[in-house]
Amino acid sequence: MSAVTTTEAAVTVAPAKDTPQVRRRRRLSPGRRLPAARLAGPVLLLALWAAASAAGQLDPAAIPAPWTVVRTGAHLWTDGTLPTDILTSLQRAATGFAIGLVAGVLLALASGLSRTGEALIDGTVSLNRAIPTLGLIPLFILWLGIGETFKVAIIAIVVYIPIYLNTHAALSGIDNRFVELAEVQGLSRFAFVRQIVIPGALPGFFVGLRLGVTGSWLGLVVLEQINATSGLGYMMFQAQNYGQSDVILVGLVVYGVFGLVSDSAVRLVERKVLSWRRTLSS
Repeated sequence: MSAVTTTEAAVTVAPAKDTPQVRRRRRLSPGRRLPAARLAGPVLLLALWAAASAAGQLDPAAIPAPWTVVRTGAHLWTDGTLPTDILTSLQRAATGFAIGLVAGVLLALASGLSRTGEALIDGTVSLNRAIPTLGLIPLFILWLGIGETFKVAIIAIVVYIPIYLNTHAALSGIDNRFVELAEVQGLSRFAFVRQIVIPGALPGFFVGLRLGVTGSWLGLVVLEQINATSGLGYMMFQAQNYGQSDVILVGLVVYGVFGLVSDSAVRLVERKVLSWRRTLSS
């Protein structure tokens, strides 16, 4: 009787050994987005700067302490110097950026949607990209003078190149099956652009837009030190002549803040417009 019971138990338990075990799925995604994550790096850098200054590890004449820079910035703001220079720089950057944005998008559309446009435009833009933009400054001064026009023109060139390149690459990367489907459905040219071209090009456009925003600030800081009479770059150039490193750091901090804010604004718009995508960043 006990042998029979033992055999039945063995028969009953045996199938359990063949049951496959469920493997735990390994997480490969970066996880949930942390709140204010982009501020962690700048805050850490500021903390290290403050700690090194308080410990006397930095030369105050070369790298003033953060609180010294804050006091200098407050003084420049109260006497009206900083607001005037900021407004002038913003006007230059905004004008050049607007012109570059329009030019980059229009050229990318003309080149990406037409073989004739691509033949006429793409090679010319590639040639322009190969020439250092800041190297065009002497020639543009001869053409446009030393005033505001040449500064805006250089900023526009710095902006339009990345916008064109990334938008054109996105247009060229649209799956040809979508084009064939639009032809089968009998879509008009306008409907094709609205329903196929624009959604397909938006990811690349936003990449170029972010690069263009950053490029406008990089170009501005150089241009405002060339025969300018106002602007943040002019303020920093004058501070260099008088050895005022705290004023130079004030200008750099303002440039950095503007660059971070503008890039964050573009990222926010990108997430809203491209909310339909399922990506690692979303």
